[in-house]
Amino acid sequence: MSENESLTPDYIAKTVAGTMYRKDTASQHLGIVLKSISPGTAVMTMRVGDFMLNGHNICHGGYVFTLADTAFAYACNAYNQNTVAQAAQISFLKAVKPDTLLTATAEEKSRTGRTGLYDITVQDEAGQIVALFRGSSHTIKGQMIPGLTTKEEK
Repeated sequence: MSENESLTPDYIAKTVAGTMYRKDTASQHLGIVLKSISPGTAVMTMRVGDFMLNGHNICHGGYVFTLADTAFAYACNAYNQNTVAQAAQISFLKAVKPDTLLTATAEEKSRTGRTGLYDITVQDEAGQIVALFRGSSHTIKGQMIPGLTTKEEK
């Protein structure tokens, strides 16, 4: 990309997500995969492995939370402004069996000043909702990739 070309918000989101993922050893270890990203949204998947099962032979809720929290993190950092979770809650709606492929879809509901609100829906392969997560974010100083901004932001 030449210096004269304007960086689009989608380009920035994809570049930031790639940088985040290279550093995100927790997600890599759990097999979490980024499927799509744009400003304020992210879709990520994770297959439930045997090591994720609890005493009821279903996915431990902590892993479902981690998948949702990861999609939340990617969605709110897609603007290349360092953003962290301020609070989060989850409702587990359906048990998740071994080897299920889960998909977490994060959607920005509000972003004003330094705070944001995001809803994340976690679904199984049949499209059934297994959990609903709501996270609030807080933007802190810095950028994932210093200086990477759209022409309009400069």
